Parts: sequence; structure tokens; C-alpha cells
Amino acid sequence: MYGYEQTATGAGPGYPGGPYQQPGPQPGMGGMPGPGAGPQQAGAPHPGSAHAGYGDQQVPQQPLYPEPSPPSLADAVRAFTGGGLTVEDFQAIFITSKVYCPRGERPGFLALHNTPTPVIPMFSSLKELRRYAGKESKYFAVTGAEVLDLLPTGYGFALDMEGEHRMVFDAKAVEQMVDFTMRRMYG
Repeated sequence: MYGYEQTATGAGPGYPGGPYQQPGPQPGMGGMPGPGAGPQQAGAPHPGSAHAGYGDQQVPQQPLYPEPSPPSLADAVRAFTGGGLTVEDFQAIFITSKVYCPRGERPGFLALHNTPTPVIPMFSSLKELRRYAGKESKYFAVTGAEVLDLLPTGYGFALDMEGEHRMVFDAKAVEQMVDFTMRRMYG
């Protein structure tokens, strides 16, 4: 109700009987001394109080270990082609990663039609795109999920064509990736 948790006593967080109450007596509110409390230095928290004085700032504690950063798409490509990553894990990384696509004068994907089925060249990093298309090439960047949403039916894509770990997904593989993404997003 109203975005906060209530307990069996009906008290919300931070209130007597609420789930976040500090153990022990809590005279007063917000660091102010309660009735019968002795003199206190202005702005200092009252002994036993869970709250600091009005002028005091709480310094957030740094976690002991930093959160690991998610693997880059280039790392995922290397791991997947080397057999160190499952299809599902690769797809989960792909849909959230930024993908670089060369572009022409008109909006949209550039397609290669000299393959059994047409494919769209895509790259896991700007460095890989530059290796393929040159330093001055034009490009746009989208997420893998957007690629799967925008890719024309019947097209596949080639990831890192000039790279050491080139991957080609034909139209059928793209359909399977779309199915995986839909199940992951919508259950």
C-alpha cells in the first residue's frame, strides 16, 4: 500500500515496531534529544539514536569488492568461438551489447548479397568495424536486441568479418535468437 512495507503491527519502516528499527531505546526523533535527555552538542547524534543530526552527512560505505563488469561483446565472441560460452550465455550478452554497423548514404543496414543468404556485416567494436571498412567509414550503433528487432526477415548477419573470431548467423539462426530473446524478455 502506497509503496512501503507494513508489518503485522501496522507500522512502516523506521517506526517503532517497523522492520528497520534499530534495537535499543530511541529517545527523540532525527537525532534530537528526547524528554529528560541531558545536554548534547548541537548537530551530534544522540547516543543510541539511529539517525544523525540535521547537519551531519552519512558517508556511503564502499563495497569490499567492486561489482564485476559484464563481458564485452568482443570477449563473448572469443569465448563462444573458443567453446568457453554456451549459446544461451552468448545470446544474453549479445542482446544487451552495443553492435557497430557500417552505413551508406540512406538509413538502414548495408547487406552483402554475394553469400548463400544475404547477411548484414556487424562488429563487436569500433576497432573491428574500422579494420573492415576503413578509418573514415560511417557507422551507426545499436544494441543486439535492436538488431534482432530491425533485421529484415530472411537476412542473417556476420559478426566481426575481418576479425580472428568471425561468426556468421544465417536467417534461421537469427530466428532462433529472436525466439530466445522473446522468451527471455516476456517469459
